Amino acid sequence: MNSQLQRQGSATAVQGTGYTSDQGSPRLRRVTSSRSDQNGPQFNWRPASAAQEDAGQEAAVPPKDLRALPMPMALKRAISQVQQMQVPVLSSFQSWKRSKAKSLSRARKSIGGFLHYITLWRRSLNKIGGNFGDGVQSYFLFLRFLVVLNFLSSMLIIGFVLIPSIVFRSVASDSVNMTDNGTAECRQYDHKPDPLVRYFSYFLDLLSGTGFMEYTYLFYGYYRNTMVAESDFSYNIPLAYLFTAVFYFAFCLICITARAGTAVRVAVATGGGATGSYSRIVFTGWDFGCLSDRATKLKQKNLHYQLQVDLEEERIKNEAASLTLRRKVLLYSSRILLSLVAFGLIIAAFYGIYQATTFSQRKVKETGVLGLFYEYLPSIVITVGNFVVPVLCDQIALLERYNPSITVIVALLRSVFLRMVSLGVLLFTLWSQITCFEGVSEECALCHYNYKSYPCWETRVGQEMYKLTLFDLLITLAMLVLVEFPRRMVVDNSSNKLIQFVGRQEFLVPVNVLGLVYGQTVVWTGALFCPLLPLINTLKFVIVFYAKKITLFSNCRPAAKTFRSTKSKVFFLLVLLFGWSLALVALIYSIAEIHPSMSCGPFRSLASMWTIVPESFYSLSFTTQDFLYFIGSQRFSIPLFLFFSVVMCYFIALASVYGKSVDLLKAQLKLEARDKQFLVKQIEELSRTLGVAK
Repeated sequence: MNSQLQRQGSATAVQGTGYTSDQGSPRLRRVTSSRSDQNGPQFNWRPASAAQEDAGQEAAVPPKDLRALPMPMALKRAISQVQQMQVPVLSSFQSWKRSKAKSLSRARKSIGGFLHYITLWRRSLNKIGGNFGDGVQSYFLFLRFLVVLNFLSSMLIIGFVLIPSIVFRSVASDSVNMTDNGTAECRQYDHKPDPLVRYFSYFLDLLSGTGFMEYTYLFYGYYRNTMVAESDFSYNIPLAYLFTAVFYFAFCLICITARAGTAVRVAVATGGGATGSYSRIVFTGWDFGCLSDRATKLKQKNLHYQLQVDLEEERIKNEAASLTLRRKVLLYSSRILLSLVAFGLIIAAFYGIYQATTFSQRKVKETGVLGLFYEYLPSIVITVGNFVVPVLCDQIALLERYNPSITVIVALLRSVFLRMVSLGVLLFTLWSQITCFEGVSEECALCHYNYKSYPCWETRVGQEMYKLTLFDLLITLAMLVLVEFPRRMVVDNSSNKLIQFVGRQEFLVPVNVLGLVYGQTVVWTGALFCPLLPLINTLKFVIVFYAKKITLFSNCRPAAKTFRSTKSKVFFLLVLLFGWSLALVALIYSIAEIHPSMSCGPFRSLASMWTIVPESFYSLSFTTQDFLYFIGSQRFSIPLFLFFSVVMCYFIALASVYGKSVDLLKAQLKLEARDKQFLVKQIEELSRTLGVAK
């Protein structure tokens, strides 16, 4: 009886949607096709005139989605097969348009599948997310983004600067020296290494960037001021060097902005918090493409960590809402006091970096191992400060009792301020000695920079950035071998209660992310003076990825307190954008203010690096000059500014409308949830009143 009622109900539902449940007679399906199956294409057995008369009536009826119809899956599958059997009568243009659309869709799916298949470290990232959650996975995703960014940037520099310099260097007749404004004393620069050196000296030169390393394409001083001018071809190495650096920064900004926009859209779509995410995780979070037991377990762990983050944040919010006025005053007072303590530690680190850099530059004439120690002294002090102070700031952040996501952001802000400004202190110390900012004007009066201590100051700055990058990699590997592995072995092989209480280390996402941002900022700062530094950083980040992956699975345990990765991804990119801004300030100051070295580099005969731009501009044809003048004039810039302002206002208004729509939908969902709860309570009360057993 029940099965008969179900068949009648399904037949009624199908008829209500315009589909017939009789699958036995094709003739019957053809007869009823004029009033049913409004969804898909079908044969048009009527004359063309009749079809045109009914076209307007049929166009008024919106097509129905087969997936949204309340009918059994077997019946949907049968209807889909009938739709595929029916061939529509289309014009040649419509047929061509449909075939092109299908071909484009297939090509897009194929390309997307291929790109997904060749995605760098795809399986490793899925494994990391399943075992340690989205928070730790966001670090490795951020690291992969930086690897790709540095690789593409290095290809840009190699293509426009390195390869032309190598090619045109071998063609001596194509070199054209520009006007030399400096004296003979300013042009003295003995940078060629001594060929009779010990083998151990090559190792020291490799670590410090001096010796034979200084006389390579790795540093600024080896590039020439070559300008090739033929009848049908010309290439200006100084102009290409400068514009490549500018386009390199612009390319990085575009990539960061695009990725940040994607992360912000995800954060807005998910709400950035736990509100409404429980049902999303429970009902739509499962990936039905997981077929193997390993993939299933990884997905289960991933969902477990997401729910753990939501519950932890909700618990802390409830505790904060239940605080009394006295406890709130004590909490905020303790936060202010702890913030002052953290700020004092950061200021002490800055002072130590300043003193170490000044002392290192005074001992620049030392050789051997002691000279190598003096050269690495600023890097050592910066690394020690960046290691000790963030650890103390992390402990201070835990005492401030923020929720996990806010704790990560606060710790990152303090560490960002420490690392970025410490790099700024190093650059300020170097530039103050290069430009005689401290009052030693007699050494800079002749050449406009301290030519005695820094005959090629651009190479010296590039060497400092090279040493910082290399030392950061060495410290990462040394921590893995000398600290993390021994700690895991002691914990696993000891039964001491104190050691077991300490346990394996946790993978601290803020510290590791900040290490990546710091390393990338160093590369941006030194790219003008060490053009191949992005390529070195690509290799460094690849090594760091595998080293961190090994230590994560071998030496670390899942974090006791997890955090939400949605907000953190946006914050990571904002921190990276802050590092880019700091490096941009250093780039602009180096290009526009400091006098280039007269003894080395592609700008050796110019008053500033930017001088090459107006000189090259006036060498262009009058038509090109007029066009560029028009581009820079108010006649072009003001309408362009107004156009972009209108476009920006449009998108802001559109975003506001979408935001209001999202808020209305969220409010509607809350009301529906309350209505359902009310109905459930009414049913329970009615059941108790009528004495109906559950």
